[in-house]
Order: sequence, then C-alpha cells, then structure tokens
Amino acid sequence: MQSQRIAVLGATGSIGASALDICRRHPDTLRVALLSAGTRIQELADLCLEFRPRFAHIADPYLLSALQQALDHHGLSSTVAVAGDADLCSLVASDHCDTVVAAIVGAAGLNSTLAAARAGKRLLLANKESLVVAGELLMQAARQGGATIVPIDSEHNAVFQCLASCNAPDQVAKVTLTASGGPFRGRTKADLATITPEQAVKHPKWSMGRKISVDSATLMNKGLEVIEAHHLFALPPAQIDVLVHPQSLVHSLVEFVDGSTMAQLGLPDMRTALAVGFAWPSRVASGVGGLDLLAQGGQLTFEPPDLDTFTCLAHAFAALRAGGTAPTILNAANEVAVDAFLNGRLSFPGIAAVVGDTLEALDSTPAEQIEHLLETDRQARLIATRRVELTAA
Repeated sequence: MQSQRIAVLGATGSIGASALDICRRHPDTLRVALLSAGTRIQELADLCLEFRPRFAHIADPYLLSALQQALDHHGLSSTVAVAGDADLCSLVASDHCDTVVAAIVGAAGLNSTLAAARAGKRLLLANKESLVVAGELLMQAARQGGATIVPIDSEHNAVFQCLASCNAPDQVAKVTLTASGGPFRGRTKADLATITPEQAVKHPKWSMGRKISVDSATLMNKGLEVIEAHHLFALPPAQIDVLVHPQSLVHSLVEFVDGSTMAQLGLPDMRTALAVGFAWPSRVASGVGGLDLLAQGGQLTFEPPDLDTFTCLAHAFAALRAGGTAPTILNAANEVAVDAFLNGRLSFPGIAAVVGDTLEALDSTPAEQIEHLLETDRQARLIATRRVELTAA
C-alpha cells in the first residue's frame, strides 16, 4: 500500500471512527492530514491530539473560535482550525491530501465530495446522498478529474470487489444488494404505527448514526443504495435487485451473463470496506476477523423485501425509474421526514407518507446543473416540511 495523506470528513461519526481505526493500524502509510466534524468540538479536538492533522475543520463557522480554544487547550499549535463549506472544499481539492473519506451524513456532504472528485482524489465514498442527489454530475466530475471512487457502503464495496473480474459492463446480468431487513422485519403496517425513535435506531447488526439507522428501519437506506448502484456501476434499474438477508454476512451478489454468480461475504464491520478503499488493489489488515460460517449459525437465508409495508424502498425504485431530479426530491423529503420523526413530530409510517406526497407534488425534470439540483432540493424540503406540519396538526 502506497503512502497516503488522508482527509476524514465526518471524523466523529461511526464511519469516521472505523476509518481512523484503519489509519491507527497503518501509521507508516496512512497519514491523517485533515479531520472534519459537524458540531462535536471536543471529540474533534481529542482526535486531533491523537492524529496531529495539519487541519481541523468544523462545519459551523460560529463554532470556529470554540474549536480553536479546544486545540489550544491541547497545545496543538501546528493544527490549523478552519470552518465552513468553502474552506472544506478548498482543502479536499488541495495538495494537502491524496485520499478523501467522504462520510458526512446527508446532502451536506455534496459539495466537498464533488470537490474531491473534480480534483482527482482517491475518494472513499460513504456519503450516499451525493450520488442520490447528483449522481450523474458526480460521476462525470470523477471521470473528468481522474478520481478513483471506491464505495464504502458494504453492499457497493462488495459489488466493486466482485466486478474486479469483469472486463465490460455488458458481461453483468444483475446485481443484487442485500438488506438486513432492519429492526422491524416481519412487522405489519399496524405494528409500525406505534414505533418510537428509540426502537428505530436499534439496528440488529450494524452500529450506525441515528439518521442512517432510521433509514435502515424504513428500508429507505436500501432504496438510496439502489440509486447509488445505478450510478456507480452504470446499471439500468431492471438490473438491480434487493434481497433481505437477516444474517448480514453476504453483502451483495453479482450475476454474470454466463450464469455465474459471485458474492462477497464477511462479518458486518465497516472496517473491511474501508481497508479495501485505502489499499485497493492490494489488501491490508483491517482488524476484522475472518468469517466462520458455522460459528455464525451455519445458515444463510434470503427473502424478498415487503414493499407494501416498507414503501420507502418502493418510492426509491420509482424515483430511479423517473430519473432527473426525482432522486433529489426523494432524498430531501426523506431527510426532512426522518428529522421530524426523531424529534417526535411525525410517526414512523409518516416518513414514507411524506416522501410519497413530496414526490407527487414536484415534477421530475432533467438534472443538468448543480444549481438546479440544489434549488430542487430546497423546494422539496419546503414541501416536505409543510406535509409534516399538516400531519402534526
């Protein structure tokens, strides 16, 4: 593995923690140059004390002085405190880093991800919303800038590894993304009416942030991954399938035109995908143990997703088929709805209802410019917010 200067965006989140654990295991080759966080100043400063990056970034400019004080308290005079989206985009595009771990949650990570792609970085992409909101523009920017995108979602990373043996897209017959089913697999619509945020964030297999945990519970996370797969691997919607796999050991399957199917298996730990991202095409230790199938129960089971109960996944497939700005609308409405649910202003089934209503209220149009997508995002958020208010009333 070649020596790399690493920027970790979303350093205080679960994916950021996993990325930094890989860096901790390979200090001679993975040098942390930039750590970025949203609002967790003390956690960011503590990470800076350990990794001594050249830059520490906080998303909110109003927190810059507080970050500087925290760095001063640790005696980190060599770490420069910066804040705001513009500074982050400038840094990830600069010569200060070679590899960018894009793990900012939500559409807030779009601009910095685009900046890294345009600058030709090795982009370890965990911010799925960047592909959902602006997939065509992001992939075009990566091609033009010469960036290498390695997806870090376990499902897409699995497809990425399986496709290493493939010479052309027309050799692929189908890609199947697996889903754990979330904490409410097997529940009925009536069961979901009383679900609380505390129940929704308890994922049975993965340790994740609150927003993505809710997305997993509604199966919207899998819907966003379907849209991601379309852009990452240039696949039409008809060639992307989803299967519920409760054991979360088979992360994805790729069927080829000759009838062969390849699958990538492993324990449910993000460090495996991150190690692939840092070292590809080589392999390095990730800290994740090998897979003992007998110790895991000796069974691999699969079932179709329940699209009638978990309609968010159905909405995502519909948005992908519609194309244009529809995925942008889907993502914006979902972010508003999930936030309302987590704050007690919307029921669990209300998330899918708000997303569906917002998709019906806004027509999909061609997605040609980032400004157009951002305006669509704004409009969708306004409509979704109004739907939440009407529901609460």
